Amino acid sequence: MFEKVLIANRGEIALRVHRACREMGIRTVAIHSTADADAMHVRLADESVCVGPPNAAASYLNIPAIISAAEITNADAIHPGYGFLSENANFASIVAEHGITFIGPKPEHIRIMGDKIEAKVTAKRLGIPCVPGSEGAVRTEAEALRVAEEIGYPMILKAAAGGGGRGMKVARNAEELPRVMATARAEAKASFGDDSMYMERYLQKPRHIEVQIIADSHGNVVHLGERDCSLQRRHQKILEEAPSPALNAEERLTFGNQVAESIRKLGYLGVGTVEFLYEDGQFFFIEMNTRLQVEHPVTEGITGIDLVREQIRIASGAPLSFRQEDVKFNGHAIECRINAENPRTFSPTPGKITDYHPPGGLGVRVDSALYSGYRVPPYYDSLISKLIVHGANRNECLMRLRRALEEYVIGGIETTIPLHLELIANNDFMNGDYDIHWLEKFIAGLPPLK
Repeated sequence: MFEKVLIANRGEIALRVHRACREMGIRTVAIHSTADADAMHVRLADESVCVGPPNAAASYLNIPAIISAAEITNADAIHPGYGFLSENANFASIVAEHGITFIGPKPEHIRIMGDKIEAKVTAKRLGIPCVPGSEGAVRTEAEALRVAEEIGYPMILKAAAGGGGRGMKVARNAEELPRVMATARAEAKASFGDDSMYMERYLQKPRHIEVQIIADSHGNVVHLGERDCSLQRRHQKILEEAPSPALNAEERLTFGNQVAESIRKLGYLGVGTVEFLYEDGQFFFIEMNTRLQVEHPVTEGITGIDLVREQIRIASGAPLSFRQEDVKFNGHAIECRINAENPRTFSPTPGKITDYHPPGGLGVRVDSALYSGYRVPPYYDSLISKLIVHGANRNECLMRLRRALEEYVIGGIETTIPLHLELIANNDFMNGDYDIHWLEKFIAGLPPLK
């Protein structure tokens, strides 16, 4: 087992990894920018190293600085968390070249799944169902029009190197397609430095359902059920739950086993999430995230399995501590992503936390690096807390979640807690009757906050 792990991230995920390491008897190294010198993970880690100024490109994305920090502290391994360098195949390769273990998948799998076109080709080869679309990149308007004519409108154009909803645009007819394609390409070029596009049929009312898998170096691959991540704004997840209200137990096990077997054929290592659109009883592959997901706590809630601990064990060469038949799904879990944002305009609201009181009680978990007096910096993602609630069933979980949201105090800045309270009081949500387009319509119909 590792003696010391460097955590190449910040915020709540850095704290999450630190806690898992400490429970395993592993010392930790926190990296930080100058803006995060007083961050909770920096205060709690055994050692800390400043890797640059506030700008993420000069700090949390600064590969030479991070490798230097690992070397000077004699870290055995690097955990990338999520975001930043977690899906950077070049970083994973460089870490290995320096004799340090990367706590994540093999670089070649990060590379394959990071290219959306190559990922789709690979998924088809592995027998994973895909949305009908172009066989590869579409390079000209004429080619795009031909593909759309064959498959049928509406079509969605996606950046091959993309993610997070950037470079994604919908064309509903042939007249719209040239303009939409030009806009999507420009956005992809600006966001990723690559304007390669591919096309898929645009499903009308799908749910976003993802399967959590975990694989060791001994040929064992296990799925941990699914998460429903359909509540999204501009392709950004707001709330996630497990299990999905749309699936029954037979669908869950049958499809989970199918995905696990496909990932076994790939020779994958570590945790990963295979994401799908689900409509009319059919699953269609979107992408695979080769890292820990923001929403991993809901899976931990219904399985009792510590995913970060398993990540670390697998990276050290140990086999999984459980088999597929050992996985039991218990109750229901929901995660609310709480952002430092205005709950109506979604404008970022960085600033000083004047009061902080997280909720507690049975079945309530808060993953956050906030504390009273902490100043939320303006340089990074606005996610400041994850509230995760577990109950014996979905109704109990919802009642507990409402109570926990009402109890949660974050003073000094605006947050999206009021939005979550309105959301979980809606009948459609309470009935589990929603799709990936539902939340934006819901938000558009909300009255101004008093």
